[in-house]
Amino acid sequence: MKLGIVGLPNVGKSTLFNALTGAGADSANYPFCTIEPNVGVVAVPDPRLDALAEMYSPEKYTPATVEFFDIAGLVKGAAQGEGLGNKFLSHIRECDAILHVVRCFENGNIIHVDGNVNSVRDVETINIELILSDIEIVERRIDRTQKAMKSDKTLAAELAFLEKLKVHLEEGACARAMDMTDDEAAILADMPLLTAKPVIYVANVGEDEAGAEPVGNAQYDGLKAFAESEHSGIIAICAGLEAEIAELDAEEKAMFLEDLGIAESGLDRLIRASYDLLGLISFLTAGPKEVRAWTIKKGTKAPGAAGKIHSDFERGFIRAEIVAYDDLMKHGSMTAAKEAGLVRSEGKEYVMKDGDVTLFRFNV
Repeated sequence: MKLGIVGLPNVGKSTLFNALTGAGADSANYPFCTIEPNVGVVAVPDPRLDALAEMYSPEKYTPATVEFFDIAGLVKGAAQGEGLGNKFLSHIRECDAILHVVRCFENGNIIHVDGNVNSVRDVETINIELILSDIEIVERRIDRTQKAMKSDKTLAAELAFLEKLKVHLEEGACARAMDMTDDEAAILADMPLLTAKPVIYVANVGEDEAGAEPVGNAQYDGLKAFAESEHSGIIAICAGLEAEIAELDAEEKAMFLEDLGIAESGLDRLIRASYDLLGLISFLTAGPKEVRAWTIKKGTKAPGAAGKIHSDFERGFIRAEIVAYDDLMKHGSMTAAKEAGLVRSEGKEYVMKDGDVTLFRFNV
């Protein structure tokens, strides 16, 4: 899973990236500090995996991961190449989803490219550039479809949708905010549109607002209303504070969060929300050699999940022996769970559930 961190210059993108990954990306008070995207791989927090590791004392511990791309700040005119815009847009296109960082705090010492903080205006500045890039793609697709219709009249419905989509974009709305049928959604999925990508708006707030939803912050309230209007997610984080927390070891981090009265770090919340954003779940495998979380799409059947481990597992799938994580923890061992009748044998039509502790049986 690849997530692109975008936003205007100086809104906290690289600070957030540093906190997420500990990668030491440049973070400075001037535009275009980031040119090539920094890349970092981050473990998805999963206490279940920690508990399984305690149970099995495995040789290897492998969590699910998320790949983050710190993409340079976009500016007005990016779609026409301003501020190296075309290059940055191509970086976003390679990502599965977007974390759009938006400044929602006041600080006269930190430069804002437009002179003052306005969360919704800032979002619209970025979105317009993405929309302009998408319109070019839609126009090219319309031209190809019109030519193809000369010999294939079945493309009429696709052309009608493309023309409707173009009007929607020209009105300044993102593709993801458009109501569409399943057939239209399939056409959209076949197009590399930036504004069709799922988004979480990351409200970068002040330290005094960390750990809870901000109250009385007009910039956050405006951003939340905007996110809800296009069915996108939103999460409030103080990037600077998270960068400090990320430098602490586990014990210091727990004490620091407790002192602040915060149940969990904003980064843990963001990583989990990012994982959920793409409709992903984890099934687990556990034993003395390795405990591991495997990432699959919601709705994946058992053979497809087996294929995540190895193609031979899917090709020669016989059955999956599964116990729910909670049942395993309640009984303390796989043997005890089996004796309690809680280990199930599931076939090819079984739809995997988040937290299934699984052993696949196969033959090739």
